Amino acid sequence: MKTRNYIALTIAGFISLAIMTSCGGGSKTGTESTEGDQVTEQPAEDAAPSAEQMALGKKIYDEKCFVCHQPNGQGIPNVFPTLVGSDFLLNQKVLAVTQVLNGSLKVAANKTVKYPAPMPPQVATHEEAVAVINYVLNNFGNKGGYVTVDQVKDIVIDPR
Repeated sequence: MKTRNYIALTIAGFISLAIMTSCGGGSKTGTESTEGDQVTEQPAEDAAPSAEQMALGKKIYDEKCFVCHQPNGQGIPNVFPTLVGSDFLLNQKVLAVTQVLNGSLKVAANKTVKYPAPMPPQVATHEEAVAVINYVLNNFGNKGGYVTVDQVKDIVIDPR
């Protein structure tokens, strides 16, 4: 019984800590819908990100994303969504960039799981958002292609 209580308290503490400290902060979250418009972008091969952009994406992931989505991108079941093979991430890259920039009250995932916490904004610029999304699209076993800054330049960044 003591072990079960210890595990429950450890998980609760981890979740609280993750929500309070790791998700980039920001007080305003968007309310954009993750339903509907399936956008798939495949820029030309010459648009592949540079090594510097991928390094920036890894740095951002390691600083802001890994606590919720874990170092391996698998998230925490029923708490934080996986980024591994995520249909949303792989098929709606521009919307994924929007969520990284503005956060979302509606966390995109498979339709059978409702995640308990909204995603707060993570970064402040289009370049940073593209870098971290491209990093995730091409790590953790994902082969998701890329998104370019030009493809997302019209996303309005909500003031925080």
